[in-house]
Amino acid sequence: MKDTRRFVWFDGKFINYEDAKVPLLTHSLQYGSGFFEGIRAYKAANGTAIFRLDDHVERFFNSAKIYGIRIGFTQKQIRDAILETVRKNALDECYIRPFGFYNTTKLGVNPSDTSISVAIAAIPFGNYFKNKDEGISCVVSSWQRIHSTILPPEAKGSGNYLNSTIASIEAKKEGADEAILLSIGGNVAEGPGENIFCVQRGRLVTPAKDSDILLGITRDSIIKISEAKGLEVEERDVHREELYTSDEVFFSGTAAEITPITEIDSKKVGNGKTGPITKMLSDAYGEAVTGRNADFTDWLTYI
Repeated sequence: MKDTRRFVWFDGKFINYEDAKVPLLTHSLQYGSGFFEGIRAYKAANGTAIFRLDDHVERFFNSAKIYGIRIGFTQKQIRDAILETVRKNALDECYIRPFGFYNTTKLGVNPSDTSISVAIAAIPFGNYFKNKDEGISCVVSSWQRIHSTILPPEAKGSGNYLNSTIASIEAKKEGADEAILLSIGGNVAEGPGENIFCVQRGRLVTPAKDSDILLGITRDSIIKISEAKGLEVEERDVHREELYTSDEVFFSGTAAEITPITEIDSKKVGNGKTGPITKMLSDAYGEAVTGRNADFTDWLTYI
C-alpha cells in the first residue's frame, strides 16, 4: 500500500505532518508575526522542477530581514530543505510553503525570546480559482491596501495578509470571486494574493512599486515573457476606472498563475471572456514553468 503520509521539514529534520504541532499561545499564531513563501513545483520536461526557487528563497530571507528577524539557517540550507521536502513527499507537482515563526509562548507583542523556527511543507495543489479557465469576477474592495508607513507590502509577513483576508471575505459576501484593493493614494494596487495586469491597445499595464504592491515573482516572470514576445509593458499608476475600460485584465501569482478577470464591479471586462493576450501569456507561462521554452529553462530547478 502506498504511504500517504506527508512529511514536513521542521528545524532541520523531517517529521510526519500530523506531528508538526506548536502550542496554542505561540507568538506567531497569536500576533501574526510569521513570514512565508509560496512556491510551485511542476511536472516539467525532464522531471519535477521547482519554479524560480532561488528567487523565492531570497525573498523569504528578505521578508525576515525587513521585519528584523534572524533566521537560524543559511539560504543554501533552506534551499536544500525545500528540494528534499518535495523529494521525500514524492510529488510530481505541488505547492511548497516555507514558514518562519517566533517559537515562543510568552504573551506580548514584542517577543522577548527571538528563537525562530522554520517549517517547510509540500502539498498537492491544483487551480487556486475553480473558474480559472473561464475567468473570474472581482469587486473593488472598500478596504485599502496596506502602505509602507503601516506595514511593509514587500514582505510576505503573515500579519500583512489580514488585509487580504478581510478584503477577500467582503468580495465573497458581495457575490464575487475575489477582491481588488486600491492603494492609499486611490490607485489600483493588487488582489489579496495576486498582482494585476491590464491589457490596453495591445500593451500591458501594471501597477508600479509605488502602488504598495508585493513585487511578485510571477509578476516579474510575466513581464519578462511579455518583453520576449515583443509586448510593451508599462509599470505606472493605474486608475480604478482603467479596470473597466481595459480590453483585458488578469491576475498573476504563484497560486493563481495567470487567471483572467472577466467582470469587475458587475461590469464586463472587454467582451466578458478570456482575451487573446491573456490566453497567449497563460500558454507561454505554462511552457516556461514546464521547461518547454528554452529561453527560460534557467528558472527551473529540477528535483
